Amino acid sequence: MQSTDLGNKESGKIWHRKPSPATRDGIIVNIIHNTSDYHPKVLRFLNVAFDGSGDCLIAGDHQGNIYTFELPGNRFNLVQRTAQACTALAFSLRRKSEFLVALADYSVKCFDTVTKELVSWMRGHESSVSSISVHASGRYAITTSSDTAQLWDLDTFQRKRKLNIRQSVGIQKVFFLPLSNTILSCFKDNSIFAWECDTLFCKYQLPAPPESSSVSYKVFAVTRDGRILAAGGKSNHLHLWCLEATQLFRIIQMPTKVRAVRHLEFLPDSFDAGSNQVLGVLSQDGIMRFVNIQTCKLLFEIGSLDEGISSSVISPHGRYIASVMENGSLNIYSVQALMQEINKPPPPLVKVIEDLPKNTLNSNDLKMKMMSGRIQRPAKSRESKIQTRILKQDLTGNLENKENELSEGLNKKRLQILLKSYGEYPTKYRMFIWRSLLQLPENHTAFSSLVDKGTHVAHLSLQKKYPIKSRKLLRVLQRTLSALAHWSSVLSDTPYLPLLAFPFVKLFQNNQLICFEVVATLIINWCQHWFEYFPNPPINILSMIENVLAFHDKELLQHFIDRDVTSQLYAWPLLETVFSEVLTREEWLRLFDNVFSNHPSFLLMTVVAYNTCCRAPLLNCTLKDDFEYFFHHRNNLDINVVIREAYRLMETTPASIHPSSVLDAFVALTKGQYPVFNQYPKFIVDYQTQERERRNDELDFLRERQTVENMQAEVEQRAEDEAWYKRQELLRRAEETRREMLLQEEKMLQQKQRLAAVKRELKIKEINLQDASRRHLLKLQQDRREMELRRLEDEIERKGQMRDQEIVAPTKDLEMRQLELESQKWLYEKDLTRNQEAVTKEIREDADAHRRKVALEEHVFQKLLETSQTQSTETQKWKEAEEKEFHLQSEKKAAALSDASRKWFLQQEISAALEHEAVPWLQKKQVASSCLPQTSPLSEGSEMDPSAQMFLNRKTTGWGSMEQDLLKKVRNLRQRLTAQAQNRCQTPHLLTT
Repeated sequence: MQSTDLGNKESGKIWHRKPSPATRDGIIVNIIHNTSDYHPKVLRFLNVAFDGSGDCLIAGDHQGNIYTFELPGNRFNLVQRTAQACTALAFSLRRKSEFLVALADYSVKCFDTVTKELVSWMRGHESSVSSISVHASGRYAITTSSDTAQLWDLDTFQRKRKLNIRQSVGIQKVFFLPLSNTILSCFKDNSIFAWECDTLFCKYQLPAPPESSSVSYKVFAVTRDGRILAAGGKSNHLHLWCLEATQLFRIIQMPTKVRAVRHLEFLPDSFDAGSNQVLGVLSQDGIMRFVNIQTCKLLFEIGSLDEGISSSVISPHGRYIASVMENGSLNIYSVQALMQEINKPPPPLVKVIEDLPKNTLNSNDLKMKMMSGRIQRPAKSRESKIQTRILKQDLTGNLENKENELSEGLNKKRLQILLKSYGEYPTKYRMFIWRSLLQLPENHTAFSSLVDKGTHVAHLSLQKKYPIKSRKLLRVLQRTLSALAHWSSVLSDTPYLPLLAFPFVKLFQNNQLICFEVVATLIINWCQHWFEYFPNPPINILSMIENVLAFHDKELLQHFIDRDVTSQLYAWPLLETVFSEVLTREEWLRLFDNVFSNHPSFLLMTVVAYNTCCRAPLLNCTLKDDFEYFFHHRNNLDINVVIREAYRLMETTPASIHPSSVLDAFVALTKGQYPVFNQYPKFIVDYQTQERERRNDELDFLRERQTVENMQAEVEQRAEDEAWYKRQELLRRAEETRREMLLQEEKMLQQKQRLAAVKRELKIKEINLQDASRRHLLKLQQDRREMELRRLEDEIERKGQMRDQEIVAPTKDLEMRQLELESQKWLYEKDLTRNQEAVTKEIREDADAHRRKVALEEHVFQKLLETSQTQSTETQKWKEAEEKEFHLQSEKKAAALSDASRKWFLQQEISAALEHEAVPWLQKKQVASSCLPQTSPLSEGSEMDPSAQMFLNRKTTGWGSMEQDLLKKVRNLRQRLTAQAQNRCQTPHLLTT
């Protein structure tokens, strides 16, 4: 696991070599933020969020420093310093470079990661914002606090809606459903409502959970398709709701060790179309467990009791998990590595058993057979159900039980054959095999006596030299180092011992006895002659490595010499850390499978093999710092190649320079008591021990002297205190005297104040009198003006009454005149009706006389025809009859025309008389004159049929004289009507009506 300290850097790399997360923990990198001030401290991360792509995340600490981490680009950048803790983060806005951060002052700010500028500042909350939910479109956001939830428009950064509730209810969380326009609001009384985003119309409400379930909802999670809601709280039960059917369809019970759920989040999958099946459950113990909601099977978990998780966020594509740990650091997990154990292929069908070098087998050699967990096998069909079982003995115990069992009965040669076949021992039985190879005695009594001596003085300040996050791991390391120091004095002053022992301590932290004996066995066998040049590095061992390197790769050694790189730089870092800095956990375990299975010289050959396998990058290095970095960090190297090269060097190295000629064979620890380890220059160790004791004595002396100085300082301080008390007493007495003098002065001042008060009262009375007289004068002036105004108002009112009276009198006259006119109108209408009746009667009589006359003329005409027929011939009579008939028809037409003319004239007279009453009197005169016809149908200018005209000329006597009389009467009637109209038009009140 790589660890990165941000320090005071504003940008840099997240990791310095390609991460290779282990299968068990799956951690890509651990990010911490330590300050390098005078008082160094750890800045704790509080919140983290992924962007829409899932490859970039943003994190904020409790001092307001906000960092972005680009995982594909391996870069981190400090984008903002807000100077206050952030309570929530969101990074899925429409503008990809912008993010929202909720701060401790209850405000929400929007920043740009590119320009690092403030985009907007949103206020309105009265308590801390606990969550920020962004709509899928990136246009809207919901911020939630304990008392309210607010909907923001991210285009204008204006608040659109605000949800207020009663204080007794409280809000748990309000958020958008993924890929929808629905808002889900969850309250503390377990009520859940769904709202339409635009109209805020309530779509539905989930029913209350069953009474048998006492879950108080605290945390919620929704699948990517928005169909399933998971809810949890202070219980080990999880409720799964179907939002489409609005009903509870499943209750999942977590293990009994889970008492409360702190966070829920679904693990996305690229192939499930948003219907996520894996749910991450973070419980109160700091462990996040991932379970399948369909099968209710625990898949994997992250975090531990020592390194608990505070909160976690999963990337949208489901590749990474970012967790804020309880110690304030930030862990980034690889989901692929965590799922590797689940997705591993099925166990092999065929197991190969190789024969021993001899054809005969001893019963002692076949007491137990091991099964490899990593074996090359041909592809098999999943449908095949045939399995071949080789082992009958039960070896399925867990790792801790195997560490406690005795390692008897294994054959080293057969183990070496197994190791060469598969390159490593089975993970399940590795610790058991190591205990057998190292022949650990498990001296419980001896180890207890070493542990009972307590922490060695040399390792009291181990935390300062080697800061370790896990307190448990630090305690185990400190106890192991102290036991080693009590076992051998040289180990108390060995500076590289913590580096040497740390990987074994981390591996065997659950069994400290085994850890101690493994490290002690390593020191006795694989660290031979390391302490001959103590406290310097083992020059003799490094010389052997250099001789082997010179024999196998002179070019590389010459390159080291040219660049002034010694074996203390290219070999000693690998030995003192036993390759733990340059290898991953799996690679390191595989290497020590081979180290513990071979001669102690194999470790030195591995150092040479590591250099020769890395000769290409080493030859490209020119600076000494590059070499130092290379041998202290992981590199892109296949450990299998290094192991094969080490075996080749073991076989091809001449005996003269082979380390096995100098190093002794493996010797196990003795049972009962541990052997004495004194292979070191005792006088140097004694000298260092004396120096340490002397330093301790000096420290004791300095402490005692400091104590004496403190006591002396206390005595001096007491004397100073006594003198100060005396001075304070004198000052008190002087203060009392001064106070008495001030009291006297205060009395004089009081008398002066009373005199000044009397003066002020007199002055105030004088001002009041002047003010009263001024107010009296103003009142008189005001009264006079009011009287003038009242007089003017009375005069105006009197004139108004007079004007009203003047207006009322003509109005009454007009009303009387109107009545008179109405009576005159009635009389006129009565006269007109009477005149019309008389005219109608006269016209009827004239018409009757004319009809009688015409009948008489026709009778005369018939008689004339009869007389003419007798006097002329037949032809002449016929012609005369035709002529007479023609003249008769002409006379009839003339008579009809005359009747029509008379009727038209009468109608014009009647209509003129009626209109005479409807129009104003001035207009009636004009209408009456205009209505009179200028010419009549019988006037001189009218056209007439020639035959009718001739007939009229011939019949001037008789009915023609009658028509003239009728015309005269009509003219007289017209003149009378015109005269009456003129008289009425001359009335003085015509305009008023």
